[in-house]
Amino acid sequence: MKAITNHPGKVFITGAGPGDPQLMTLRAKAVLELADIILYDNLINMEILSWASEGCEKIFVGKLPYCSAIRQETINEWLVEHALKGKQVVRLKGGDPLIFGRGAEEASFLKANGIEFEIVPGVTSSLAAGAYAGIPLTHRDASQSVMFVTGHTKKGKKSGLNFDWPLLAAFDGTIVFYMGVKNIGNIATALIEEGKCPLTPVAVIENGTLLNQRVISGNLSGIEALVAEAAVGTPSLIIVGEVVKYHQELNWFAAQQQLFKQQIA
Repeated sequence: MKAITNHPGKVFITGAGPGDPQLMTLRAKAVLELADIILYDNLINMEILSWASEGCEKIFVGKLPYCSAIRQETINEWLVEHALKGKQVVRLKGGDPLIFGRGAEEASFLKANGIEFEIVPGVTSSLAAGAYAGIPLTHRDASQSVMFVTGHTKKGKKSGLNFDWPLLAAFDGTIVFYMGVKNIGNIATALIEEGKCPLTPVAVIENGTLLNQRVISGNLSGIEALVAEAAVGTPSLIIVGEVVKYHQELNWFAAQQQLFKQQIA
């Protein structure tokens, strides 16, 4: 495709943060304000779209869990198409665009097509949700390392989760599974089968950083039943490791949630 203007546009691959609009970066807010068009994903807090200018076009291109969605190739082509029209394009993604966000794929496509781009980092959900749940991902007395893993698979079976299970089970740090709540039974079973202690602490955080955040905690052997009983939905992430034991002590956000409930009662 050729540019149809002498002033080609630019694409900003932007992280919207974990949910709470106040956790979005100043740079991300700035590019939203200058955008001519925003292509935004699922899990974007709609409040932040109001920061765009009045004439800004907004297009939803999100992928809903276990549903059909706009093809990634189509999104890539739209980014190039709008940039060639001279527009300032914001590709808005939940969390950080380079952590399970396909931001690098989009950047590579833009680079191959001669489109200028900028990557605007965002606060990824594991860091923010952990903090809002009072769960430190590292702690001098509990964990000196962290592993981020995607828990999503179309097959929904252990065989469809293409991991090195012995490696995961032997890992003595914190493991965070993104997009894994629907597969939590398979994940827990696989870890236990490969030698992870069934009593290893686990927390599932739903709607992290939002006022309707919920934290379901237990251990590997019982977490599937707890999640089912609580009817946990998406978005959720799973934290596995000894750091989960700090949840009760450091759960500062619960007081904020209780105050909000009292205000609307």
